[in-house]
Amino acid sequence: MRKRSWQILLLLVVIQLAAAPVPKPASAGAANSVSEQTRCPVCGMFVFKYPNWQAQIHYEKLSETRFFDGMKDLMVFYYDPERFGAPPREAIKDIFVKDYYSLSWISAKEAFFVTGSDVYGPMGHEFIPFATREAAESFSTDHHGREILTFDKIPPELVESLRAGQRMR
Repeated sequence: MRKRSWQILLLLVVIQLAAAPVPKPASAGAANSVSEQTRCPVCGMFVFKYPNWQAQIHYEKLSETRFFDGMKDLMVFYYDPERFGAPPREAIKDIFVKDYYSLSWISAKEAFFVTGSDVYGPMGHEFIPFATREAAESFSTDHHGREILTFDKIPPELVESLRAGQRMR
């Protein structure tokens, strides 16, 4: 009798889970592959070589995606896309970065970025992205981060200061 009750309970749980709405992952719109020939429009580095640091911008009316070797170069582009022959910022639909721990694509506008840590990207100091504030705080503690910022709080002056003296690795 107990076995039958257990089976019924398990069946009810399976039915309930199957009926529950599945949340759309933040990465649903992110491009998953980058050509070996794709270069960062800001620094010229091959983006393919740095899969853990990749970032991307999607345009609303264009079927176009721009790839970057890190969040820092993405922000340089974001603040002045016309400088790189791209449509204006208002035409941008989505921006994605990879969560430092999971390497999953996340929305940059919902991410938390650690600055000033002892972890470097392909071209030196970098904005380290996280899906949650808790993960960013943990990383910041472990890696001597200076500050945690959201996308809308990253000023152009900070972006430029992180680029000072950078060299391709």
